[in-house]
This record gives sequence, structure tokens and C-alpha cells, in this order.
Amino acid sequence: MNLLVTGACGHIGSYLIHNIDKISKVSNVFLIDNFISEKVSSLFKIKTKKKLYFFLRDLKNSDALKDLKKIDIVIHLASMTNAAGSFNNKKEMFENNLKCFHNVFKFCIKNKSKLIHISSTSIYGKSSGVVKENVEKKYLKPQSPYAEIKLKEEKILKKNSKKIKFSTFRFGTIAGPSRGMRFHTAVNSFCLMASINDYIKVYKTATNQYRPYLSIRDSFKLFKFCIENNFFTNDAYNALSGNYTVSEILKIIKKYKKNIKIKTINSPIMNQLSYHVDKTKLKKSGLMLNSKLDLDIKNTIKLLSYLK
Repeated sequence: MNLLVTGACGHIGSYLIHNIDKISKVSNVFLIDNFISEKVSSLFKIKTKKKLYFFLRDLKNSDALKDLKKIDIVIHLASMTNAAGSFNNKKEMFENNLKCFHNVFKFCIKNKSKLIHISSTSIYGKSSGVVKENVEKKYLKPQSPYAEIKLKEEKILKKNSKKIKFSTFRFGTIAGPSRGMRFHTAVNSFCLMASINDYIKVYKTATNQYRPYLSIRDSFKLFKFCIENNFFTNDAYNALSGNYTVSEILKIIKKYKKNIKIKTINSPIMNQLSYHVDKTKLKKSGLMLNSKLDLDIKNTIKLLSYLK
């Protein structure tokens, strides 16, 4: 089986490719990245018996994938991902992410490749209850330009479901270390600030609000399940390890870094009600994601544990 991974050097992509030997059905892996984030180190010392091929490409270019043939499955991870930062560069993010998606989308249709599409639980708007995939349209209110794009991508796939085989996974906020990790997401950012003895910035309205989080270990578990079980249902699934409050996350961090400093700030992305995201649908399909964030936090802080 031939697998194509876009955004291969990023946070999720790098964890995937460094564990690729655990996916038995994959023989050849084609990696795409534009090195904008300069995560070249993600390609260092990948221990695998599979054949890896790397291509330095910008997926915004319509011909970026034209020479690739016989790709069975595409995992599309390439995109600008800073949701909070997307308020300040909305136009650039829309242009970049939608062009990348459209080119991957057209490639899959032309080559009859199956698509693992990553969306986000941040497409959900205000809700005081448990949020399921079939939530009413009035609750589909993306919290950021990044999330707006994800919802647009979902609609495009749904509209063209007769032309392409895919599965969409609405990821919770990723937690845990990888070769290509970044620190703009909540848990990773908190761990970094705690490790360097700087202030952990917490949104004023968010301390006791629930948010969905996904262990990076569970993201790999999902990819493995999807590929090995040919899980392409042309449907969307919530993908999260659990729902946590900021207060709960800070409590875990304190287990590994005793003295942390906290500063409350304002942010437009967090001014909404607390909500739980439901993961029953994926569980009923045969995959249970339940990795504890405790280990992800421990491993992240361990990277800088030598600092006093």
C-alpha cells in the first residue's frame, strides 16, 4: 500500500512518520512538506523498514502532486494551524489552507485515492450540553477563521461524496511531544511556560470550561485504525481522548512542575460556554481513544526537565 502524508514534518505528521513501522499494511510512504516551519529535524533518524520518499513542495501550487501516481491513501495534514493567531491573518490562512485542500481533493478524485481528512472540534459553537457529530446547524459556529475553513472543507467533501472515499475526523486540541511539535496550542504552551518558569497565560473565561483534547498518541492510533481497517465511510467523527478544564490541566502540570506562575488574559476565541464533545460514534465504529493527558504532559515537561 502506498501512503501520502502532507505536512509530514509538522506536529502530528512527524509523530506519524516516526511510528510508521507500526502500520503493517503500508509499504511505501511519500512525504510532502514546504519547510515553512523549518522542521527539517522531523526527518532525522526515522527508524523504519518501509521505503520513504520526501518531496519539498508547496501544496498551494496546482501541480505540486502531478508526478505522484498509485497513491492508495492520503493523510492531509498540511495547513496553517494556529487557531488563535488566525484572527490576525484570516485572508492568508483562507488562501493557503483552501488551496492546499482543493489540490489534495482534486488529486484524490483523479487518482481514486482515499482521503483521511482532519477537521476540528472547534467548528462547534456555543453549547451547554454534550456535542455530537449530528448537532443542529445552528450549533455549527466555528470559533476562528481556522475552524471556518475546516467546516468549508467538510461541506465540499460531503457535496462530492459520490466522487471520493474519505473519513473526516474532528480533532480535539493536540497534546504531547513530537519531533515537529509547536507550542501555540493550550497544553503544549502551558507545559513550555511552566518548564522555563514563565507565566502560563490563561483566558479569563476558560478556567472551569471544558474543552476536548486529543493525545498525539491517540492521533496515531486513529490513523493506524483507519488504514488497517479500510475505514472510509464518507462521514465525520469526533476524535478526542477526553474533555478537560484548564484547571484540571494545570493540576496535572503541577504534578511535574511544582511552582508555576499564572496570568489571566482576554481572548476572543475562548469567550463561549463550556461544552463536552462526545466520542461515542467513533467508539461504536470500533476505535476507543482514551489515552490520558497525564502522560503527554509528563513527557512534554520531561523534554526541558534539566532547567531549574
